[in-house]
Amino acid sequence: MDQQLIAQKLESLRRCIQRVESKMPEDIKSLMNDLDSQDIISLNLTRAVQMCVDIAAHWLAENSETLSPKTMGQTFEALAKAEVIDLSLSDRLRKSVGFRNVMVHSYDDINWEIVFYICTNHLDDFRQFASIFSTKISE
Repeated sequence: MDQQLIAQKLESLRRCIQRVESKMPEDIKSLMNDLDSQDIISLNLTRAVQMCVDIAAHWLAENSETLSPKTMGQTFEALAKAEVIDLSLSDRLRKSVGFRNVMVHSYDDINWEIVFYICTNHLDDFRQFASIFSTKISE
């Protein structure tokens, strides 16, 4: 596993989470009215999901004997099957891929209440993922 590449992606993931936290308004109404925060948050959430997918795919390519996942969501299922992450985290990260797809392909249809909920309740999913892979690159 290219430890330097994973470390760089983990640092990018950390920065994405930090940007989301720094631009997250106190309440949903403020988010609904702040286009700059919407842009910064949506971009960095999308990047965070992509960083996790990239890290997972890289690890699987180097360490798994199973076939490469066909979808981004299956990448997290494969990590759970390999016992790298637990099923609960796998499920939450798989759902984040669906969210990412809406952010990228259907930007006009974004439900900002869902975005607010994710930002206030699920950023730790990304931190947990990063912690697991930080440990892996130091092994």
